[in-house]
Amino acid sequence: MTGTLLADHDAVLLDLDGTVYRGGQLAPGADEAIAGVREAGVLARFVTNNASKPAQAVADHIRDLGLEADADEVSTSAQAGAALLAAQLPAGSKVLVVGSESLAGEIDNLGLVPVRRVDEEPVAVVQGHSPDTGWWNLAEACLAIRGGATWVACNSDLTLPTERGQLPGNGAMVTALRAATGAEPQVAGKPERPLLDRAVDSAGAQRPLMIGDRLDTDIAGAVTYGMPSLLVLTGVGTPEDALFAPPELRPGHIAEDMRALLRPSAESAVGEHEAWKVRVGERALELSANSAASADRLTALRALCAAWWPVGSGRIAVQAGDARAEQALRELGLA
Repeated sequence: MTGTLLADHDAVLLDLDGTVYRGGQLAPGADEAIAGVREAGVLARFVTNNASKPAQAVADHIRDLGLEADADEVSTSAQAGAALLAAQLPAGSKVLVVGSESLAGEIDNLGLVPVRRVDEEPVAVVQGHSPDTGWWNLAEACLAIRGGATWVACNSDLTLPTERGQLPGNGAMVTALRAATGAEPQVAGKPERPLLDRAVDSAGAQRPLMIGDRLDTDIAGAVTYGMPSLLVLTGVGTPEDALFAPPELRPGHIAEDMRALLRPSAESAVGEHEAWKVRVGERALELSANSAASADRLTALRALCAAWWPVGSGRIAVQAGDARAEQALRELGLA
């Protein structure tokens, strides 16, 4: 693996939903990439904002899909959320759980007492994704938070990618409680540091790489932490999202999928490419083919990002200077 992106790092932090798998299906390239990680002896940490399952169940699901995984390689936002509360509360404190029984178990494991109703006098609320969360769960949490309870959200993802498409995530429920209480939760999962700190520390990593499909969680978390990142286009993030991302959401590498780990680092790095010329105008970016060199849509995207990011932020029109550029922009969804 000498000279590859993987060779530059001693651990890879792998997002799950949209990156390693989509519901019950492996994401493209995930099996080949993770096999390469194992072969190279680089440590893998599966880092998920989904707080609905315990680490062992997550590892079991990964194995059911044909990949190697152990529970001690999994870091969940439920673990991070429980640890965040345990650091602030005395042992035996009651915590109102909005989420799965697995999340309640993480609270119990750290010496706190999980409860479900406000009349049990909780001093804190922890909120994580569960498909069974209903209005009454939010109502109990609303009363507790308005009464002064400490509020920790395991994550703030608005959507959850599945094989059926994008479904409401924990962040959608968090938004409802924000509106009802006027309060702001502490967030344990990406893009905040507690979950990433836990994963990096467990690996003892000095040169970690974050890999994910979401700019607002995976890539933003890497930027917050100060580690390099790879955006894969197997889940939520799109080429358009990447090009127009603000500085705090910009990845260092962009690829179709995780197999970029097994290729030279320069191939996926955001930067100029000999096949493309990008002119930055006042009202538009213009992409033109620069030579007969081999190129694809992502070399064009990386070149566009390299030209636009240093001088601007937000949206700008993108134009094609020739037929090859027009084809690339159509494939990127930027025409």
